[in-house]
Amino acid sequence: MTESQVRHCGDDAVFAHDLRDEGQPEAEFNPGIAARLPRKNAAAGVLARDEHDQVLFVSPTYKPFLEIPGGLVEDDESPLAACRREVREELGIDLTVGRLLLVDWLPAHGVWRDSLQFVFDGGVLSREQISAISLAGDELSGFEFLDLEVAQSQLRPSKARRIALAHRALLAGETFYGEFGRRLG
Repeated sequence: MTESQVRHCGDDAVFAHDLRDEGQPEAEFNPGIAARLPRKNAAAGVLARDEHDQVLFVSPTYKPFLEIPGGLVEDDESPLAACRREVREELGIDLTVGRLLLVDWLPAHGVWRDSLQFVFDGGVLSREQISAISLAGDELSGFEFLDLEVAQSQLRPSKARRIALAHRALLAGETFYGEFGRRLG
């Protein structure tokens, strides 16, 4: 991917222009089939670290487990754009979101549909960035930097595997594909 292509990823104006260039959508061969196709949820988050390679975790007010900064992808929003938006909303800072580290599939569980989880590189935060964090009070009650082993007891098992897998992808300089936090291939 060229530097120009990377700069435009997640840019709403570029996306709108590209969508116009696509022309008219194709007609359904069998009317009504598109409405019957399954829909997946998607979420995107960042693996951000401090100078000691500890991972940034946030404490949601609506669940008992830690999360990484990020959230659900909205309709007609790319995972990268969602990641940038959610980080800005949750932390109150504009973070440079780097390369994709992991795409992880989660099966349906309870009331929740199956989903795709995208984890991007959030980089190493400077002391200035950390001190500028201003949490979304209605959504988050705190944040902390933790070693993965320490955080594991405060994460769902699949989330612990997913974050560890994203960290391995970061160190390997690769992008991994996983299913329920386990690497395939």
